[in-house]
Amino acid sequence: MRRNETPEGKSVRLLRVGEQVRHALSDILLRGEVHDETIARPIVSVPEVRMSPDLKHATVFVKPLPGTAEEAVIQALGTNTAFLPSEVARRVNTKYVARLKFLADESFDEGSHIDALLRQPCVARDLTGDEE
Repeated sequence: MRRNETPEGKSVRLLRVGEQVRHALSDILLRGEVHDETIARPIVSVPEVRMSPDLKHATVFVKPLPGTAEEAVIQALGTNTAFLPSEVARRVNTKYVARLKFLADESFDEGSHIDALLRQPCVARDLTGDEE
């Protein structure tokens, strides 16, 4: 393992820049700086940003509040291809303007599904070790 990698094998630099991009996007969305009705109303969470090794591409995982049309929000974010990347690059101060790709974050749904499975009586019994 290299010195500049985490135990998972990810570069510390990639993680740091991804976190900076995440903070910049969260701030832009929270302040309502994007002039698009679809994005202006709902609160959009940015739980994770994954950067490519050359820092030219960023995969942004977003999750709007429940009850919001998730696909419409992702599509609206994708159409702001001029404003968002340039604003993020200005705030993060990177050499390149990263191309942003927005995807729905499924981790909350997966976590809820796993939690529901663990609460099933037969699984709970196995976890506590109770024998019948």
